[in-house]
Amino acid sequence: MTRPERLRAALRDMPVAAWLDTALTAAVERPETVGRSFARAGRQAGRAPLPGVPGWTADEAARALLLAALPADRLPAEIDDLYRHGDAEEKLAVLKALPMLAAGPAGLPLLHDAIRTNDTRLLAAALGPYARHLGQAAWRQAVLKCVFMGVPLTAVDGLDERADHELAVMLAAFSDERAAAGRPMPADAAALLDRLTLKEA
Repeated sequence: MTRPERLRAALRDMPVAAWLDTALTAAVERPETVGRSFARAGRQAGRAPLPGVPGWTADEAARALLLAALPADRLPAEIDDLYRHGDAEEKLAVLKALPMLAAGPAGLPLLHDAIRTNDTRLLAAALGPYARHLGQAAWRQAVLKCVFMGVPLTAVDGLDERADHELAVMLAAFSDERAAAGRPMPADAAALLDRLTLKEA
């Protein structure tokens, strides 16, 4: 799991650093300002990949740090509001920030919403480390949706630890459907099914 300190260090030498320091101070002292800062982060930080932190962009990191600076009692309402009213980039930043926030299971409704979408980036982010809060049935369905939508299973945190017999049954049925349609099973899903089959043998 990426930690706030690593994101802060990666942004320290970027042009956005001074703006971010001011925005973070404001988030601590006046939490009501975080919505405006969150919306401006894309313009202030840019969307370039964050050096030294694979899988993160500068604006995502800035937004995650803004959320991490909020008082714990403000988090549930703020993450819900920022996700519900945000564009796709803002929703993605909220989802990626969830594992580093002291929000408990408050972000679960956001995961369920992301899993229902057809945005592969949101689906992948929903299955990061915070997905430990998902019930097993919902988690299995989300993994199967990744296979269906072509999201690499490397996006699924703790995949081998959580994959079980029921998921193997679902993958086998999906594989049969694909075979009947003359379409191959994605290689990573076929490999997972093989691992689960061997484990049960």
